[in-house]
Amino acid sequence: MTDETGSGRSDAISFRQLRLFEAIGDLKSVRRASEECSLSQPAVTQALAKMEARLGVELVDRRASGSYLNELGEVFHARVKRFFDQMEQAVAELGGGARPGSARAVVNRLTRSQIRTLVGMIEAGSFERASGRLGISAASLQRAARDLEGNLHASLFYRTAAGLLVSPVGLRFGQRMKLALQEIEWGIEEVDAARGGASRQIVIGAMPFGGSVLLASVLADFLEQHPRADVRVINDNAAEMANKLRSGDVDFVIGLLPELDTSEVVREPLAQTPYSIVVRRGHPLTRKGRVSLDDLRGYDWVVGTEGASRRACFEGLFAREARPKTQIATCSLPVIRHLLARSDRLTLMTSYELQHEDGTLRAVPYGPIMPVPSIGITMRANWLPTRLHRDFIDIVRAYVATPPARALLREAS
Repeated sequence: MTDETGSGRSDAISFRQLRLFEAIGDLKSVRRASEECSLSQPAVTQALAKMEARLGVELVDRRASGSYLNELGEVFHARVKRFFDQMEQAVAELGGGARPGSARAVVNRLTRSQIRTLVGMIEAGSFERASGRLGISAASLQRAARDLEGNLHASLFYRTAAGLLVSPVGLRFGQRMKLALQEIEWGIEEVDAARGGASRQIVIGAMPFGGSVLLASVLADFLEQHPRADVRVINDNAAEMANKLRSGDVDFVIGLLPELDTSEVVREPLAQTPYSIVVRRGHPLTRKGRVSLDDLRGYDWVVGTEGASRRACFEGLFAREARPKTQIATCSLPVIRHLLARSDRLTLMTSYELQHEDGTLRAVPYGPIMPVPSIGITMRANWLPTRLHRDFIDIVRAYVATPPARALLREAS
């Protein structure tokens, strides 16, 4: 088995090889695939052999009656079909799919070097930096960019004093291509996993507060099941996390479910976790029998950043009343903890988050606070998780369903 990463082997497989493999799987015949792709049978056989050698595994069983995908071939074929389906959808968005079959015809003209140029430009920010990162001359990259625009009949770049930049249309198309390419990487690593190979890296987005706490609660169990897994955790605010999820920089997100008006993501609520108004231990409000809105307006607040659910909840709390002073907006728990511990400031925190504090913070007697947020998992729509993803998500679901966890999540402090 090769030690090369899924990403490295994916880069070495041409789109032509993937098209031929898809045709063999669909038609169950090298001969019919060669006719479908207008190539000779030896050329198709050679392309398949090169791809199998790159993957280090046979995907097709050759028999007298035809060529059939084996178990590993079925796994990889499913990812290849998703790859081409996503490319066709992206081309159709550009207008290349106006006529039946035209989107696939356009996709068949695209090459890995053309797509690599666009994705590299988006990630690097300029042709010069992309050239250095990819190890390809700037002239070659610009030629590939022109070929890509010619194949798509669309403008993906524009020239400025600073050089050639990716247009908003190009940015959207490049993000779709990046997501499509992930299917091939995941397909390779699913094949490796089926053969007992090393688990791939998974990238988890953890929303501030509850996401990090919930993630920390289940990581040990997951790594016990998958000791060779490589887990990367990214923390960011709600708006940036949504962008990272849509662009494929994170595989899925754990934490308070954001309010997203988009069909690109799906949200799976696992449990409700009510908000409390939180202050330092010994705060004057903790000595009151019942706290009113007038009392709350008398103190400075630390609020969430724009787009955060706790920011929306704060605004709803004072929707019909004058708002208190809010000089600081942050989703950084260490910053909030420090600010509250050394002042009379107030903030909103879920009961689940507060239960995991060290006792220096207290909830004031005010409530209930509406709306009650849910903690859960946010994923891309039409996402096909790998087994590693599924196992992690199943562990999260099982943990949240346990009585101790549900008590923490639901208990109003």
